[in-house]
Amino acid sequence: MMKDLIIKNTKLLIGALFILCSFSAFSQEELKGKVSDFLTFMPIESASVYVDGSTTGTITNADGKFSLRVPKELVNDTLVVSSIGYKSYKVVVSEFDPSMDISLEEDTASLDEILIVVETRPKTGNDIVMRAIEKLEDNLPEQPYLQKGFLRHKERNTKEYKWLIESAITLYDSSYASGAKKNLKINVDETRKSYDLRDVDSLFAYYSYLKNTIPRFNTKSKALLRDTISTATLVDAIRWNDTRTNGLDLLFRGRLNLIRNAVDKGALFGKDVLSTHQFKLDTVQVINDRKIYKIAISKGPEFVGLNTDRVYNEGFEPNGWIYVYWDTFAIKKIEYNLVAASDKQRARSKSLLGTYDNHKLVITYMEYQEKMYPNYMYYESPKLLNLGDRSSDSWQKTKEQLAKEKEEQFYYAVQEILFTDIILDPEQIADALATKEWSEDIFSPRTYNEDFWDDYNVLLESEEEDQLIRDLSNRVSLFKE
Repeated sequence: MMKDLIIKNTKLLIGALFILCSFSAFSQEELKGKVSDFLTFMPIESASVYVDGSTTGTITNADGKFSLRVPKELVNDTLVVSSIGYKSYKVVVSEFDPSMDISLEEDTASLDEILIVVETRPKTGNDIVMRAIEKLEDNLPEQPYLQKGFLRHKERNTKEYKWLIESAITLYDSSYASGAKKNLKINVDETRKSYDLRDVDSLFAYYSYLKNTIPRFNTKSKALLRDTISTATLVDAIRWNDTRTNGLDLLFRGRLNLIRNAVDKGALFGKDVLSTHQFKLDTVQVINDRKIYKIAISKGPEFVGLNTDRVYNEGFEPNGWIYVYWDTFAIKKIEYNLVAASDKQRARSKSLLGTYDNHKLVITYMEYQEKMYPNYMYYESPKLLNLGDRSSDSWQKTKEQLAKEKEEQFYYAVQEILFTDIILDPEQIADALATKEWSEDIFSPRTYNEDFWDDYNVLLESEEEDQLIRDLSNRVSLFKE
């Protein structure tokens, strides 16, 4: 009798565990698809794919493809695919058909019709942007929040990837009105991939590191060879260069966070924005059935500078686009480039980096509970690694050796961040601030947590990126062997 009871209870327990595991395994539904232009069949990059009324979403990659994990409680809600200048595609999540590509049709509004509106609305690009800046305090969050995100940081020369790291991050922001330096925190929660081959084939920023850490160091004093430098010292140099040029601190707390930090002293999009920028209204487009201004960014009377510590980031001219909602003057998207313009910056950029294009930035925002939150950030910048061989016998090197040095002189460093969950609950925020050991160091290795990544939304790699990542991982494996 007792034996039968034990067997029965054991079966019930196994059944319960099976149901629990099944619920966990199927607690999310993964949607995959491709978005393209209805007429040209060309893929649409950076289209927004999200569940309406939630913060669950992603964007399409360079191939127009996406992958989105949707919680089961949202399967009866509406999936929206939108891109500026196109009619949105909408379908119930449970009815989504992954076998069919999503084709978006162009959708525009009449510029003349918009400008004839009889009311005291701004009609020039400069006036529209200034109104949008004035409205930031109404359109950006006015209370503390947490936001979950996915970071992909990659570095490559002209031929191959040298470094890739993918991490889950948490952003805390007290509000738009507060200074980011003291009131914005970033934490790296988990790491999914981390491949680093930067310390095996060149000296990178070692000269710069010595110059900035050793008083009166002369970079021309001697030739440094890789096998004469301890690995630990070289790693210190690499981390030092990472932090000063493309750490998360620069991206979030510096001037490049154009909208969030518009209240800061010397902000690029502050009250004196027209001294360094000019804005021209181009067209009025449509996104998600709402009219949106497309405004061209061009240079102003003065150069743009970023005021970064120990890195000369002055003497630029801006160009790009800014998209502003017609009804609320909320900024939806910024595409922003800084090009070397002053004589000093042009000479520096050409000789050290081989390009005048120094900074490329894209920031998009999502609307949630009538406020605009960060949705996606893309930042690309050439990153100086080597000053080259400046010894007296450098003339003896072959053309092939000099070309190899030039190839390894700088990398293209790219940071992409996809933001998803927004947390507004004061108790959850207070708990995170009290218990989390906040660290924005993306360079320290972390143990891979497979369970964590099972239901975490990430950016889908393009086919080219996937091949470069495979190549990098293979080279890492060979190096370890």
